[in-house]
Amino acid sequence: MIVEHSAAQGCFRSRSAARLIGELGAAVVVAAATSLAVQLPIARFGLSEPTALPEVAATACAVVLLALLLGGALLGAASRTLVPAVWVVLSALVTSVLAWPLEPTRLYYGGTSIDQMFRTQYLTRLADSPVLADMNYADLPPYYPAGWFWLGGRFAELTGMPAWAAFKPFALMTVAVTAVVAFVLWSVVLRRRIAVLAAVATGLSGLLHGFDEPYAWMAAAWLPPVAVVAWHLLRCRAHRHVGAVIGVGVFLGFAGLTYALHLAFATAVVVTMAVVLVARRIRPTRELAPRVLGIGAVAGLVALISWGPFLVARLGGAPSAGAANNYLPPESVPPLPFLEPSLFGMLCLAGFCWSVLAFRHSEVATALLVLTGVVYLWFGLSTVAVAAHTTLLAFRVAVVLDVALAVAGVLGILELRQRIRPLVPEPVRVQAAALAFLLGLAGSVGLVETALTSEIAEAAQPAHTDYYPTGSNAQRQDDPAVDGAWHDDLLRAVRETAGREPSDTVLLTAHYPLLSFAPFWGFQQETPHYANPLSRYEDRSAEISRWAGAGDPGRLRELLRRGEFAPPNAFVLRRQPDGLHITLSHDAFPHQPNVQVYDVRFDPALFDSPGFVRQDVGPFAVIGVR
Repeated sequence: MIVEHSAAQGCFRSRSAARLIGELGAAVVVAAATSLAVQLPIARFGLSEPTALPEVAATACAVVLLALLLGGALLGAASRTLVPAVWVVLSALVTSVLAWPLEPTRLYYGGTSIDQMFRTQYLTRLADSPVLADMNYADLPPYYPAGWFWLGGRFAELTGMPAWAAFKPFALMTVAVTAVVAFVLWSVVLRRRIAVLAAVATGLSGLLHGFDEPYAWMAAAWLPPVAVVAWHLLRCRAHRHVGAVIGVGVFLGFAGLTYALHLAFATAVVVTMAVVLVARRIRPTRELAPRVLGIGAVAGLVALISWGPFLVARLGGAPSAGAANNYLPPESVPPLPFLEPSLFGMLCLAGFCWSVLAFRHSEVATALLVLTGVVYLWFGLSTVAVAAHTTLLAFRVAVVLDVALAVAGVLGILELRQRIRPLVPEPVRVQAAALAFLLGLAGSVGLVETALTSEIAEAAQPAHTDYYPTGSNAQRQDDPAVDGAWHDDLLRAVRETAGREPSDTVLLTAHYPLLSFAPFWGFQQETPHYANPLSRYEDRSAEISRWAGAGDPGRLRELLRRGEFAPPNAFVLRRQPDGLHITLSHDAFPHQPNVQVYDVRFDPALFDSPGFVRQDVGPFAVIGVR
């Protein structure tokens, strides 16, 4: 059985697990269909930059949809019969706000730059084949969780879209589904009408922080309601809560399939809850251990779907040296969103105060307070981990804190409203309710406008300016001085010189967007932080330097043939007056930036042989190995 919290009674009611699973399935289908239905007309609107119309249209949509959601919630209209309508409006809200600024482009936020480049590469890899594989290296099991990218690959396959173009609609659909599933999960622990407001707060948090990583946003957005369920099932003695144990375990396993950091963090939350209960002598260890271990067992079984092949290779003795956690940006200091002078900061401040003041009489407040505490604990442990030359990437869990405090803020405002309502004279209660609605609507629209002019606008810029594989971008620019203008010619030249299909080609290049547009295997990843720990990143870089030092074409071919790794079938090198160059990276943690870039020069004479075929494309030399 699953538990459901009644805000009025302060207790939990049982809910059928089968009913919850069915509701989740229906919610996902409705949210996905609604998102696609909203995206289609927006994508065909035909705007041309520069114009402020996308932001104006996004705000107008937000006003209407937020009015429906907040009005229905405050009037108590979110009954069970109207739940599908809530799903539709929630999905339409987050989709429209995010889809309008992307109307002129086929790329998602971030374009194909920096992190979004390897995400697009991963989607391209799994769109080419449903077999789990590393995003870059041939013959290696995946290290980065493949769950979201595998589903995205199937979406691209189903729609017939190239993977790089399928990324945008699938990501927008994911953000919509995340908001709707958050509503369903909050409905487990809160009344429906209150769950609507919690879901709106979650969706608005995602518009500020989270939308750029849709695969990570899911677990971050759903962790707060799952944490409430976890706290109750660990604390409650009256029932065994087998269904809740399985449900929390499935959530943790799902996090492992989509974003491994959130699996580790959510596990820390559950363990911390158990420790708090033992320390406060609410439950003894012998009673908590079976439930914690049960959650862990279910989570492990689910996570093995993606992690199994990697663990088998690692336990089989494959050398491993990863640098994924070696990143210490300025955001690694503990976040204090409740002290920010903004609307969202005020909401978080209300949430922080309510969590502290209400934890003795509200399980929801207690769970959110523990969750908040674990965020700061994670930041502390991450700082300590620097001594071991790594981090816990604490800045990535700040989004969980935002969601928890935003939802807590909504619950705190509602409790305050409930307490002062008897003090309001009867003749003005209608006006007071109208004022509460208008203030809530204004605050929510204000958060949307803040997101549109800050985070969303910044992330949309590369989506408008990055080049497609056609050699132009959303602004119809095709400047030959920009590397992206040569994408179409480069892709054609690699196919011709290598004489192979992209999925059979290992490519050595520092122009990594090519790997986002076609399923080439890469001999080397852009940085050691994106690379599979089994790839032996530094050894591969050393191998490239040895190739560059070969004295003649015969020696180069011998080194390629006898190397430790599957050699490239094609090179894409940059032409300079003194030769052909490629840029490589080295881990420079804890410095910022966290990589040192260095150049490797190839003498063009090394490829002056019938064993190599060369085509010059713009500033590049494309060389196939025959």
